Order: sequence, then C-alpha cells, then structure tokens
Amino acid sequence: MENNNAPTAQRTSRNQRRIARRTTAAAAVLVLAALGVAPAVAQQPAGAPAAAHSATAHGRGTLLGITPVADLDRADVARFLASGGMDTGTVRHGLRAYRLTYRTVTPQGAPTTATGLLALPKGGPHRLGLVSDTHGTMAHRDYAPSVGEDFGRFAPYLHASAGRAVAAPDYLGLGKGPGRHPYMDTKSAVTASVDMLRASRTAAQRLNRPLTGEVYASGFSQGGQVAMALGRALDKGVDRNFRLRALAPVSGPYDIENAETPALFDGRVNDTSAVFYMSYYLTAQSRLHPLYKDTSEAFRKPYADIVDDLFDTHHTEEEIIPALPTTLKELLTDDYYRRLQHLTGGLLEAARAQDGNCAWKPDVPVRLYSSSGDTDVPIANARDCAADLAARGVDAPVVDQGSADHNTTYMKSGPQIVRWFDTVAARR
Repeated sequence: MENNNAPTAQRTSRNQRRIARRTTAAAAVLVLAALGVAPAVAQQPAGAPAAAHSATAHGRGTLLGITPVADLDRADVARFLASGGMDTGTVRHGLRAYRLTYRTVTPQGAPTTATGLLALPKGGPHRLGLVSDTHGTMAHRDYAPSVGEDFGRFAPYLHASAGRAVAAPDYLGLGKGPGRHPYMDTKSAVTASVDMLRASRTAAQRLNRPLTGEVYASGFSQGGQVAMALGRALDKGVDRNFRLRALAPVSGPYDIENAETPALFDGRVNDTSAVFYMSYYLTAQSRLHPLYKDTSEAFRKPYADIVDDLFDTHHTEEEIIPALPTTLKELLTDDYYRRLQHLTGGLLEAARAQDGNCAWKPDVPVRLYSSSGDTDVPIANARDCAADLAARGVDAPVVDQGSADHNTTYMKSGPQIVRWFDTVAARR
C-alpha cells in the first residue's frame, strides 16, 4: 500500500484471495482481499409493501429493486475493516447491505437506471441518519460498492457499523447500470447520488428502518469532489426530504485546472497514476466535451487504437495498466502534451465543468481530509478548496494525514470522520 507506482498486495486471514484494485481519482493501484459473502437473489424482502403510487412513481429516484448482498455480524465487519489497516474502534454493530436499482438520468438528461449500495446497521436507533458515501475511481464495473466487496465497501461498512444508514451510489455505468461510466463528470455523479438518496429513503422505509432525513456527506478521491458538489445541491434544496448536517470529503480533486492537472506534469502525481488518470479522463470527457475528433489527435500510436476500448468498464486495472506506457510523454502526442499544460478550448471547458464546487457558503460544519504525502491527488486541491470556502466566510480546516499515500489517507481519515459525525449529531 505504500507504493503508488505499482500494484501492491494485502491478504486477509479469512481467505487469502488477492484482488487487484485501483480506487483513486488519479488511479493509484491497491490490492485488497474481499470477505466471502454469497450473493442473494431476492429482489425485495418478504412482506415488503408495494411501491407507493405518487406523481414521481416513474421519475428520478424511483426504486426498482432491492437485492440483499451482505449480512455481517460485528466481528465480520471488524475483520473486514482491519484487513485494510483501519481502526475498528467505531464498530458498534453488524450490518445488512442491499443493492438498490433505481431510475436516474444520463449526462444529457435522458432516462436511465443506476445501482448503489444501501447499508443498514443491525441495532442502533429505529430511525437512522444517512451517510452519503461517494467512491473513488474505478475502471471495472464490478468493483462498484453494490457488486464488489473490497475497497469500495470500506466506507459504507465503517459508517453503517457505527449506527447510520449509508447510501453509496455506484455512479452511471458502473455496478449493474447500463452504458459506460462518464468518468469525472461531476454533474451526472451528483444526479445519480441524489437519486440514490431518494431510492434509499424508499428502501429503508420498506425495510422498516426509516430515515430521519439528515445527511452526512463524505466521499473519497473522485468521490470527494462529488461529495462537495452533492453538499452544495442539498444546501440549495435539491430535495426537501434531505437536510445536510455535515460535510467531510477526503482527497478530492477539487481544482482540476489549477492544482490537479499541473501536478500531473511537475512530479507531484506519480507516473503510473498520471497515465491511468489522464487516459480515463480524456476518453470519458471526449464524449461530453469537444476534446478531439479522433483519439490519434491526443494519443500516440499504438495507444490511440486501444485506449478507448480499455475503459469500456469491462477491463480490470491489471489489464489496463500493462497496455499503457509508463509516462505521459509516451502516451500523448507532442501537441496534446503541450495543450494539457496550458488548457484552452474543450480541455478548459471540461476542467471548469468539474471545478468550482467549493465556491459556496455551507450552513453546516465542513472538514477537508487530505495528506501531504498523497501522490495521486495532491493536498493543493484541499488547500484551494479551503481557500474558496474561506473567501465566503467558512472555516473548513484541512486535516493533513502527513506522509500517508492516497488510499492510506482514507484508511486513517474514515474513523476520524465517524467520530466527528458523532460529535455533530450530538449537537441538537
């Protein structure tokens, strides 16, 4: 886990199975082992009431299915979290987790479906506060929280075992959702996240664990950016059933134009992550913004012929990384290499479409978690975000986890966030 330049490995005492993972906004490789939980096939629990008839029955956030995917006791949860080196002192309950299928929209506003993970504690209060947890970069759809029990479930299990419900969207095109993932398209990630909250509200009611409507927003890496944007949407009243209580994103790329992109070229982001991140970003954003007419404008041969297919959501990082070169110089054409260091046109449009989500005044407490040792999403992103908030009168401390690498930053931050959410919840 200390080396972000090549895949690393961990083993759990439970099954010794190695699963290669990449879960970063700039795509650092992590290998973690999953707990073995047999998938269930029931679409909704026995005795669940029929779907409510309302004006929104066929609209965004409509719940289409509930599939149980995990049932863990407290010791199971503690073992899973400990396998990643996480502090288990906040684990108070076992949990049950479900894959939700729900209606949402594409980046163009067309109807589609998406999936996500709803995790509920065994025990705790009957009515539950809700953590929105938004995950980091994933290339293969089966690594999404509702499907793969590995890095994407650390945060949901952590928060659910502490006594809150957790809504963890897979995003569009990951998990069991159709199509390709519009990577780093913050707008569609927010719509999918809001609609996951709505579907979770319905599912929790059916499962007899109703929600209070209070939302604690967090997320890691790509999901840190999404958490900030989701918090802004909730603050603006995107859905009257939900009230933002606290905001604690981790290692988000909040400033692509002025922090993250320059860091790809000045050594603050390691080469493996830079190549993976930029390839994913350009191929996804080219479907939303005028970045190029043909991949050969941006990518050198032979990569121009294969790069788009590598990010079809059906290739693993173990397949993608060896197929790409080791540096951005080898990946990009000379012209595109220069253009990315001085963003204009479609490249600038794409960056600014994701940036600016710290430029608002939250009416709730905010903490930004990062680390000075992160070579995937440099801490400059968090500092720029804090500065944007400070300019609007908001004190959002940056919690620096020191020399921790990208993934370790979350492992250290997660339990701290749980305890902070507990403190916020106690302020009535």
